[in-house]
Amino acid sequence: MSFRTLRNVVAFSASCFLAQAPVHAQFDPLSVQIQPLAQSSLVLDLAKAGNSLVAVGERGHVLVKQDNQWQQVATPVISQLTKVFFLDDKKGWAVGHDATIIHTEDGGLTWQVQFQSIEVEKPLLDILFFNENEGIAVGAYGLFYRTTDGGKQWQEEFHEELLFPEDVSYLADLKAEDEALYLSERAALLPHFNRVIQLSDTQLLMVGELGLVATSNNNGQTFETKDFYYEGSMFNAIETNDAIYVMGLRGHVFKTDKQFTQWNEIALPVKSSINNAYIKDNLVYLVGNAGVVIELDTNDAAKIVTRRQGENIVAIESDAKGELWFAGSKGLFQLK
Repeated sequence: MSFRTLRNVVAFSASCFLAQAPVHAQFDPLSVQIQPLAQSSLVLDLAKAGNSLVAVGERGHVLVKQDNQWQQVATPVISQLTKVFFLDDKKGWAVGHDATIIHTEDGGLTWQVQFQSIEVEKPLLDILFFNENEGIAVGAYGLFYRTTDGGKQWQEEFHEELLFPEDVSYLADLKAEDEALYLSERAALLPHFNRVIQLSDTQLLMVGELGLVATSNNNGQTFETKDFYYEGSMFNAIETNDAIYVMGLRGHVFKTDKQFTQWNEIALPVKSSINNAYIKDNLVYLVGNAGVVIELDTNDAAKIVTRRQGENIVAIESDAKGELWFAGSKGLFQLK
């Protein structure tokens, strides 16, 4: 069965609110950027920047936590931001709708646009830098960009090796017949690339739609798909000292050894989609839709820490004091 017939109406991100249409305006985004309720509005990711935390979300919002206070800072975009990454305490990048990539060199206090294309009509969902010059950004429908100069220029790549075999043949036939149709179809056949992380052995692990689990030994120049028996979307992945967890749709979380030779599904007490994870004190914390926070002990026994009805949690990170912060559809919060 081909990708075209397998694809169903599933959000390409951790929760349905990520599929909201981006907001465009005919005015200077800086003039409407600062909002008094930004801290309690949609926040989609958190990242450490030295002793600070940086959060990103709807309408190009960026918030920086220094000491004990969150402060919104201005950005040059109003596109929804989905992910933020810091290489060190100063250099960082955030991505989002309209294939947006913005960059900071001062720990998130000021930002500049490196790339944006409203015509692409696809969101970027993750970004990863290997050093200050080389990085990749990935997103919906196989969107994939690479830079070798710190983001001054971004080149798009098409990863045919992640297509279904029958779709490779389909595209080859189409290219010979109709170049324009070929390019149009090619832009929609790859699965959504939801998350890409670098493992301790420097391999890349990318997870996404339709049970995509793939690794790369050359910084994403090529990928190899792994045997994985679940066909639902995977939204995130995390590595522990001796294992790797991937997580996603309807409470499905799987654990594998670092050679990806054996998969075991983790039994959870909920069926909510799991969007993110964090490791603290040898425990794995999972966060997801329906406001769930779940703790896995060293034997992978799951316990619900809290369930915040009426909201989705998509990100978790610790601050300089080691205290956990959460982010989601109702903004930033800590558990009491």
